[in-house]
Amino acid sequence: MTTSPTIHATAVLIGAKAVLIRGPSGSGKSTLAWRLIRASGVALPFTRLVADDRCHIEAVASRLLVRPAPALAGLIEIRGLGIRRLPYEPVAQVGLVVDLAAAAAARIPAHDVETVEVSGIRLPRLLAAPGEEALPLLLAWLGTVPGASPPAN
Repeated sequence: MTTSPTIHATAVLIGAKAVLIRGPSGSGKSTLAWRLIRASGVALPFTRLVADDRCHIEAVASRLLVRPAPALAGLIEIRGLGIRRLPYEPVAQVGLVVDLAAAAAARIPAHDVETVEVSGIRLPRLLAAPGEEALPLLLAWLGTVPGASPPAN
């Protein structure tokens, strides 16, 4: 039995690392996860559900690991259909945190919000503003590298 802390979040494995999706209830965590899974092999490499709604997280050897809550393993809520079963990964290393409905989201984010500490592990973070469609933002983050800072006005 896993004794690691649980958090209200969703996680999807994309290639070698997982995206941990956080946000308030109803912010679209499961919807973003479903869209990421459907983009597998098209806009993204291999993707697979790790956990939906409740995630066990654990810091191990300077890495953040995520697992599904045992009772919810392989289950995802799809709005309009209810709870559905999918193949899932039993554990994955988190490589990015996405915060949905984030009040601190900005057109050009400040450097201090580009990372976040979770269970003592510092990770890159992507903020999606309330009402913002997170999938295009996440695809852009995954498919590009940071450029130079814009000139000061």
